[in-house]
Amino acid sequence: MREMAKRLHGLGTTIFAEMSALAVRTGSVNLGQGFPDTDGPDSILEDAIRAIRGGANQYPPGRGIPALRLAIAAHQDRFYGLKYDPDTQVLVTTGATEAIAAALLAYVEPGDEVIALEPYYDSYAACIAMAGGKRVPVTLRAPDFRLDLDELRAAVTDRTTVLLINSPHNPTGTVLTDDELRGIAELAVERDLVVITDEVYEHLVFDGGRHIPLASYDGMAERTVSIGSAGKTFSVTGWKIGWVTGTPEVVTAVTTAKQFLTYVSGGPFQPAIAGALALGNDYFDGFRATMQGKRDRLCDGLTGLGFEVFKPQGTYFVTTDVRPLGFSDGIEFCRMLPEKTGVVAIPHQVFYDNVEAGRPLVRWAFCKQDEVIDEALSRLAKL
Repeated sequence: MREMAKRLHGLGTTIFAEMSALAVRTGSVNLGQGFPDTDGPDSILEDAIRAIRGGANQYPPGRGIPALRLAIAAHQDRFYGLKYDPDTQVLVTTGATEAIAAALLAYVEPGDEVIALEPYYDSYAACIAMAGGKRVPVTLRAPDFRLDLDELRAAVTDRTTVLLINSPHNPTGTVLTDDELRGIAELAVERDLVVITDEVYEHLVFDGGRHIPLASYDGMAERTVSIGSAGKTFSVTGWKIGWVTGTPEVVTAVTTAKQFLTYVSGGPFQPAIAGALALGNDYFDGFRATMQGKRDRLCDGLTGLGFEVFKPQGTYFVTTDVRPLGFSDGIEFCRMLPEKTGVVAIPHQVFYDNVEAGRPLVRWAFCKQDEVIDEALSRLAKL
């Protein structure tokens, strides 16, 4: 039988599937894959149940139900002052992953270069490959994982068409600064680039920081594909409700690709997320404070065990360097860890083209109950 397309070679099984299966097989505490071990607010769950019982179980409209599109537009205005027409400038997707895939398919021609900040979420590499593009990494380096704007500018060539920007950044937890975002915006305008922004951790910025959407900068509204998601903000990652906002032309372009991927999904979950987005500031503030506490709990524990810990500014994740414990390779460390300690983590180097930059780094998820974090730390003491 003919082999699969060459553009898929090297992608294989995701590291998340591999490590989660290893967690199940060994009975390990899973601090690898970034999903919470508790459900979102009861009000959201009850809204979904009512929607199911009320008959919202068939195909929703292609761009999403009107109530959710209106809620997404209201959310962007409420938090960022960005105004979108819910009928022409909002698209509901099957999570942010589909939104990223559809955006790349919409804007990348075979051979085009797509610049991505590495380490990058693994679907970026796969989606760029499936669009026929060439991935060009710009590396965020330990210990501070800041963006070098000169390096970004040097990476742009005549073949570059898209910048794929992720802030708050998975897996490093970096939140891009105003200066960094302004530099990206100026470069995009100067070189006439499309910017796809993955902002799924927008409500998980810690220590008094804030998320600033790239679409809010001068010249960026017409060239930015802004991507958000309900899964991380409301602890319902399995519902897979994401969205795109942008100009009517941007949303139409992404819709053209998206309609041939899943077409639609999440019928009864869409009205529930519409209600969730309208929750009061007490929810968003409380959620962020809770996650910051979990971050500190895990960071302090890992520091006490001898890891070099890079405290994140946002997201679900903590990055550590394993060399102080006598290890040099994150993949070997993570494959050893479940058998030796009963804990699962994710090696950074699978998120890099520049493998050496990520070789000694490991990512840990803190979106877990406190007792689960404590149990993991107790087990890790065996190291």
